[in-house]
Amino acid sequence: MNRISKYINDFSELVAFKHSIFSLPFIFIAMLVASKGWFGWMLFILGIFAAISARNFAMGVNRYLDRDIDVLNPRTKDRPSVDGRVSNNSMIMFIILNALLFISVCYLINPLALKLSIPFLIIIGAYTLFKRFSALAHIVLGISLGLAPIAGAVAVAGYIPIWSIYLATGVTFWVAGFDLLYSLQDMEFDKKNNLHSIPSKFGSSKTMIIAAIFHILTILFFGIFVYIANLGIFAWIGVLFSAIMLSYEHYLVHKDFTKIDKAFFTVNGYLGFMFLIMIALDIIK
Repeated sequence: MNRISKYINDFSELVAFKHSIFSLPFIFIAMLVASKGWFGWMLFILGIFAAISARNFAMGVNRYLDRDIDVLNPRTKDRPSVDGRVSNNSMIMFIILNALLFISVCYLINPLALKLSIPFLIIIGAYTLFKRFSALAHIVLGISLGLAPIAGAVAVAGYIPIWSIYLATGVTFWVAGFDLLYSLQDMEFDKKNNLHSIPSKFGSSKTMIIAAIFHILTILFFGIFVYIANLGIFAWIGVLFSAIMLSYEHYLVHKDFTKIDKAFFTVNGYLGFMFLIMIALDIIK
């Protein structure tokens, strides 16, 4: 039993399972809006499995391909993929199993979800490769999580509504913006190891400005989503709350770079769930 528990903990740390909180709320926001109410327990369960398996696949690919980089970085050298707790063969099997699980779940949802499953896997697995040759890797990561609301809308509606594209664009800029702030921790490391990131290319001050612009665009596209989807006052409160939380995030990081973890995990975690709660209140009122 202890061995199984250790195995689970190692894989949970490998994929940073707690970070799933960033994508899950936006899948369910899209599902609620598409169904204009509760979408049923079956889709709820399938949505969770789809989100988790897709993210596990992406993180597995990231950790496997980044082994040579992570072993050199003091911040990442103790990851299970680097220190031997999870073997290379185990990671490959983990990646394959999660890809198959994601495709299988998409098959159970509807035909369009199945057709999009492999393209989605290709996109969410691309981030690791991009940062080796392009500073646009932050945008690619944003797009990867931005697919979540599109997937949620497809699961319920069977097509891609216009409003889901605006929501996905908002999520893309949200994630890219906070990834810029998070990447400030590795700015010097990226420079020394010829890794492409906006902080290593433009420095911390310009990175803060670019991240702020991305988060202004986040609020703009969240607002367009609310307007196009014809949502009400609670949804607009959710947009306002998101603006306040993002402003607080920038305040924390600007004041003290040691607060990056707090800004990344705590603030962004609250943002997603509060937006989900406000949308739910708006739908069920």
